[in-house]
Amino acid sequence: MFTLHPQLAKDCFILGDLPLCRALLMNDANYPWCILVPRQDNIREIHELAQADQAQLLAESTRLARTLTSLFRPDKLNIAALGNLVPQLHLHHIARFTTDPAWPRPVWGQHPARPYPAGAAAARRAALQAALGLANLPSVS
Repeated sequence: MFTLHPQLAKDCFILGDLPLCRALLMNDANYPWCILVPRQDNIREIHELAQADQAQLLAESTRLARTLTSLFRPDKLNIAALGNLVPQLHLHHIARFTTDPAWPRPVWGQHPARPYPAGAAAARRAALQAALGLANLPSVS
C-alpha cells in the first residue's frame, strides 16, 4: 500500500495519479512547481525501481515537463531528485524564470514558500489536471 510522505502531504496539493506516480502541486506560488512520487513504498532512489518502472518514471517526467513548458513557457525547467529531507523518492519539476525570486540560484532555501491564495490554488490545480488528463481528486491540506 502506497503512503505519501507526511512532509509532501503537508506541502502539496494532489493533482492525480499517472500510471506509476502520484502528481503533486507544491503549495508555493513563487514558482510553477510539481512533484512526481512513484506509488511504491520504501523506494529512495531511481535505481531501486524495476527497469520498466524507471522507463515509466522517465515517460511521466517527460509528460509533466512538456505540460509545464506548454502552460508556463519558462526560461528553464529544473528537474531534480534530491531527497535529503524527504527520503521517499520524488522528482521535482520547477518552471523557472529570469524574473523569479531565486533566479539564477536553486529555489531551495532562497525564499520562504508563498502559499497560493485559495482561488489561485484551485485554478492552477485545475489547469494542470486538465493538461495532464488527470481526474479531479481532493487536495491535501
